[in-house]
Amino acid sequence: MAMEATEIEGLIKEGIPDAQVTIEDLRGDGDHYAAYVVSSAFAGKSRVQQHQMVYQALQGRMGGDLHALALQTSVPEDAAN
Repeated sequence: MAMEATEIEGLIKEGIPDAQVTIEDLRGDGDHYAAYVVSSAFAGKSRVQQHQMVYQALQGRMGGDLHALALQTSVPEDAAN
């Protein structure tokens, strides 16, 4: 069962409240997405830790309801300085 982009965005924002989330459906099939997530909560965390935070926010749907997610995370520009 495919997930809607709005559902993915909602889960991420619920788990990481200040997140700025952009979701792109890579194939138009509802199974392959790219997510760009920017959050000050990522400050001081490694890329792996940032991705783990996003996967945790997805509440176990990765690999099930959500087949593939290309993930890019970053800290907001103003928080990085």
